[in-house]
This record gives sequence, C-alpha cells and structure tokens, in this order.
Amino acid sequence: MFVKNYQHLKNSQLSTGVFLFLISFFIRIPIIIIFGDEGLDYEWEKLVYNLVYNGKLVWQTFENGFLLPNSWMPPLYAYYLYLLTFFGLEDQNYIFLVLYSQALFAALSIVIFYKLNKIFFSNRTSFYSSLVFSFFPLYLYACSQVSSISLQVFLTITFLYFFFLIKKKKKIIYLLFFSFISGLLILLRGEFWFIYLLSITYLFIFLKIPLKKIIFIFLITGITISPYLIRNFLIFEKVTVLNSFGYNLWKGNHPYAKENSIVAGSMIVNDNIMKKTDAIKIDNFYRIHWDKVFLDEAVKNIKSDPVGHFIFYIKKTIFFILIDFKSTALYYWNPFHYIPLMLVGIGSILGVFISNKKSMELNYLVFMLLTNIAIFSTVSIMPRYKLVILPIQIIFTIILFEFLRKKIKKND
Repeated sequence: MFVKNYQHLKNSQLSTGVFLFLISFFIRIPIIIIFGDEGLDYEWEKLVYNLVYNGKLVWQTFENGFLLPNSWMPPLYAYYLYLLTFFGLEDQNYIFLVLYSQALFAALSIVIFYKLNKIFFSNRTSFYSSLVFSFFPLYLYACSQVSSISLQVFLTITFLYFFFLIKKKKKIIYLLFFSFISGLLILLRGEFWFIYLLSITYLFIFLKIPLKKIIFIFLITGITISPYLIRNFLIFEKVTVLNSFGYNLWKGNHPYAKENSIVAGSMIVNDNIMKKTDAIKIDNFYRIHWDKVFLDEAVKNIKSDPVGHFIFYIKKTIFFILIDFKSTALYYWNPFHYIPLMLVGIGSILGVFISNKKSMELNYLVFMLLTNIAIFSTVSIMPRYKLVILPIQIIFTIILFEFLRKKIKKND
C-alpha cells in the first residue's frame, strides 16, 4: 500500500511538473511574437561579433584597430549567445532562437520553482504559487527581450533549490550541482560573488554543513570559473571576473539621478570626467583605468552630500521592493505591470514579518532578499532587476496568503 501511494504521488508530481513546463513555455510564444526584440543590443552585438569574426571576447574596438579585451561585461551570456550562432541562423531567425531558448529556461525555472515551493508549502499551494510566477507579467515580458535576466532567474532559482537540498539530502551530486551553478552565476552577474560568499557562510554557521563539504563547494566553483580567471590574469595581470563597479556606482549615485529620484541612474558625463578618460592610454588596461575614474567620481559625489545620498538610497530600496514611482520606461505604467508588482511588494513585506523565525530555511530567504535589495540599491536599478528578488517575494506573499486563509477558516 505504501509503495502504491508513493508511486501515485510521484506520478502526480511528475504530471504537475510537465503541465507547468508546457503551459509556461507555450504562453510565452505569443509574447515573443508580439513584443520580441528584433536584434541584439549594442553591447551584446559587439561581443558576439568579435567572438564570431575575431575569436576574442572584445567589447570595444578603437579607431587604430586595437581590440580591447572584455573586462566590462559578464562573460557567460555573451558565450551563450555565441553558442547559439553555431545553429547557423541569421538575422531575425537567430533572434527568435535566442528568445525561444530563453522561454525554455523560463519554463524550466517554473518547474524548479515548484519544487522549491514544496519545501515550504503543500503540493497544491506550491502549484498555485508557481502559476503566479509563471504568469507574472514582468516575467512573461522578460523572455521577449535579449537579456541575461532570463538565464539569471533560472540559475538563481536553481541555486536556491540546491542550497536547501544540500541540507536535506546528503548526496554529493547536489553539492556538485550547487557549486557548478554558483560558478555560472559568478560569470553571469558581477555582484553574485558577494551573495555566494554569504550563502556559504550561512551554510557553515547556521545549517551546520561540515567544513569538508564547504571546501568541496569552493573547489568545484573555482574549477568552474577558473578558465575565465586564468584568461583575465594573463591579459590584465589580476584575478578578476569583471571591472565595472566604479561606473555602476557612479551611474546609480549620479547627482542628477539623486536630485530627481531616478533609480535607473544617469549617464550624463561632465567635462572633467571626459578629460580624464581621454587621457587614458589605449592598451589592455584601458577599461580598468577608465572604471577607476568613475569610481573616484562616485566616491566624491557621495562624500559631497552623504545625507542626500543616504535618502536616495532609502528611496531606491523602497522603489525596488515596491515599484519605481518615477519610472519613464516603456510599458511600466501598464496596470498589468505595476499593480502585480505593488501587490507582491506589499505582500512580501508582511509575509516576512509573519514568517516562522525558527525556520533556518525561511530566514535564509529573508537574508537573501535583504542582501539583494541592499546591493541593487547601491547602484542603478533597471526594471528587469526586479526579477532577481521576485521569486522570493512571491514565496513570502504566499506565506501571507496562507496565514490569512487559515485565520479566516478558523473564524468560520
């Protein structure tokens, strides 16, 4: 009887996963057809072009023909786009391939999100939570844009899922997958190394993962990112994944952005910065020195008005959790976009407060939510960045919903 019930449950969960995958993939096809990009953005186009025709990861080409090795853009998505060129498709057919592949990752992320939800909720609640995420307007729209965000969401949810599996199950394969996914995320997003180190620390201190497993995680992650680290050491004589923090900090703390509460930042460059960047020698280290100019300018701006920048930081935090009240982005003020964002933003705040503080798993999600908010509020915040915290926000909104449902049921 037990074996029969177990098999029935297993088949039921498989059917649920297949259903979520299929509906999540096919619902995105018309979105791609209607809203899909028609070409690569400037930076991705440059990177892919140079990989195809020069065999090098190059973002900038100077008038004298010098190809500047990339240290500006995270490499993983560029290599992903390059990999898709091997299918031999051109122009719009190639773009459709990119977008449909992103829809595939989105569908897979919904299935993994369902499995992640089951750690905290019943199968039924997990199913409805996954549908909310799948049909969330911002996530639907994201697959129609040539952007690394779809891949990032998939890898982030996978990272969270295997993070919890490490504690629940002892198989080394889960450690291996977690470590490998961590390496990919480091190559995809510049800020992830900080999240990675905090997560490993949490595993060791709060979830009591043995030291030998922590060392194993570092080893596999290091092996995953080592080819790119070696490439950068040979070119730039330093161990680094990318050098763009200075510019991102400057853009997110620009005086014009602060005065007008523009969380997406500003790229208005003054004459002083222009003179400094024009004087930089054109060689492999150009972008490193270029980024240092913007870092110094950002620090100067913050020091000149620390109170004003702190207030701006708080504004960015609120805007990131809820909605960007000053956004001028296309489609942002469509009710199907901003109303769900506002509801999930408010719901997640309340859900965090009523969540079980004795649960180390939920506490980790709170920790990750706050860490991401703190990091992104330091720099500029684009509308798509909301997707990084949206899965966690949905989980805490469901916690609020379950709390209210039980309260109502109890009163009845």
